[in-house]
Amino acid sequence: MTNSGFTSLHRLDGYLPIEDHGLIGDGATAALIGRDGSIAWLCLPRFDSPPLFCRLLDRERGGAFRIEPDGLRAARQYYEPDSAVLVTEMQVAEGTLRLADCCPLVSGADLTEDLPATRNELLRRVTVLEGTARLRIEIEPRGGAEAEPRDGGLRIRCLAQPDLHLHLGSTIPLTGLRTSVTLKAGQSLDLLLCWRSSHVPAPSFHPEQLYGNTVAVWRRWLTHLDYHGPQESLVRRSAITLKLLDHFANGAIVAAPTSSLPELIGGSRNWDYRYAWVRDAAFSVYALHRIGLSHEAAGFLAWVLDAVERDGRPHVMYDLDGRLPPEEREDPDLEGYRRSRPVRWGNAAAAQHQHDVYGEILDCAYQWAAHHGEIPERLWARLRKLAESAAQEWRQPDHGIWEVRTSGRPFTYSAAMCQVALDRAARMAARFKLPGPCESWTSTAEDIARAIREEAWDDKLQSLTEHLGGGGLDASLLALPLRRVIKADHPKMVATTRAVVERLGVGQGLLYRYLPDESPDGIAGHEGAFLLCSFWLVDNLAKQGRLDEALELYDSLCERAGALGLLPEEIDPSTGAFLGNYPQAFSHIGVIASGVNLARLLKQAGRTK
Repeated sequence: MTNSGFTSLHRLDGYLPIEDHGLIGDGATAALIGRDGSIAWLCLPRFDSPPLFCRLLDRERGGAFRIEPDGLRAARQYYEPDSAVLVTEMQVAEGTLRLADCCPLVSGADLTEDLPATRNELLRRVTVLEGTARLRIEIEPRGGAEAEPRDGGLRIRCLAQPDLHLHLGSTIPLTGLRTSVTLKAGQSLDLLLCWRSSHVPAPSFHPEQLYGNTVAVWRRWLTHLDYHGPQESLVRRSAITLKLLDHFANGAIVAAPTSSLPELIGGSRNWDYRYAWVRDAAFSVYALHRIGLSHEAAGFLAWVLDAVERDGRPHVMYDLDGRLPPEEREDPDLEGYRRSRPVRWGNAAAAQHQHDVYGEILDCAYQWAAHHGEIPERLWARLRKLAESAAQEWRQPDHGIWEVRTSGRPFTYSAAMCQVALDRAARMAARFKLPGPCESWTSTAEDIARAIREEAWDDKLQSLTEHLGGGGLDASLLALPLRRVIKADHPKMVATTRAVVERLGVGQGLLYRYLPDESPDGIAGHEGAFLLCSFWLVDNLAKQGRLDEALELYDSLCERAGALGLLPEEIDPSTGAFLGNYPQAFSHIGVIASGVNLARLLKQAGRTK
């Protein structure tokens, strides 16, 4: 450790730790930038496109956009407050430099309105703060590239993506795809990477204006946030992170911006998360809605219902256009993060049946309607069909929230979300005087809740279990009280909470989702502790009257965030290192949702904390 938050860079198997990367984006795509100044991940032109840079998955062949100083000793990263503008400060033998990165947004854009905000650009600004720094500037797309001088910069042709037209503008002369330059204190340079669907003249750029406009757009959006509770700064950062996973053009929200970051180093549980899961997106918009950011719910509802109507039934996930993702395939050319093969593109879970999607959509609509005070007739017609499907399918086997790759089972969580679908449909029909079999929906919802309490209960385990008829323990059961399927203080839920901690806990409030040896999922190996499950534990403890325990656990989970306030999907229980795709929407949803719940309960108890 050096002074003022600077730390030396430590590589594992030649790779920076996952937590040593910051996220920037523009509502169409996102980039990960390491503390060494390299863009190690960027898919263009959008989240689910092929990667232009994926050094994160192969240090030699993945490609990167480097701005690296000679003799790098230590570095630190932080965000410009209340923005998605990332700053990396680096110390070298003879000085210190500041690298600021952002994806510029359109001047005056309002992220609460359906207006174009994306410019399809990435801005990199370097300033030497003291001393002298010799920099290597290198742009190396995966698969190689050719460059020619054009419009005051470089026109770049990507050999692996010939339809992608790139231009790299610069305030200093570039000698090609690799340039070296020495800067002294007070000197700076600016680079603007632009991507277009066709060759167009490169825009002239004004770095100060692009930078200032982008900070202003983010801060304007965040003025709508309404939260006063524990870990307020991390809740604000989590809101920005979720917004960075939002596809501004149509309301789709990706689960994470990356693919194939491993759930266990050296393991094979490496998945492509650059798609919009109905479940994850619904969780995201619900979390944002609870802190005053409701625009995203309307966008997601319109997007997902269009996709459902197009296909006749809801699928587990979609690409950004609301269509099925490409078939899952393994990439033979990339070694994977820290040699964790395989690297996968596409996701086979898209073909699965997961009945919880009915509840996710209906619950999202219910929250949206409560805010807007109405359900338009056409929207209701589409929602009603989903409720009817939930009533018919709740006992049928599916692949569950954890997307097992075995034959289906009647998962408890899936049945519970069918109960949510029917309960919310009945409530909306009654409140807004909409047509539908309210009594039948309410009765079936009660039948499902009763079946969960009775058929999923295991006397020997003294717990609810993963599926109707019995099975292993499953941390997703902790979500049932949060969806009002069973009360948190119900004796069977209290017992289930205790059993989950005892059997799935790995210390310090961390939980496995389930144990593959007891709940087969058809996938070899194990995984890390799943962060969202621990946030669900926070909520159960709080609702069971164990508020101080809940607060202590919540704070400890929030402290696991990296220096930038970003969280992964999973944590390695033995080391605390980040695992899985990053940053993960689920984990930031947990920060927000548990914070809101704790703030409400603290207020009820007359406490500030």
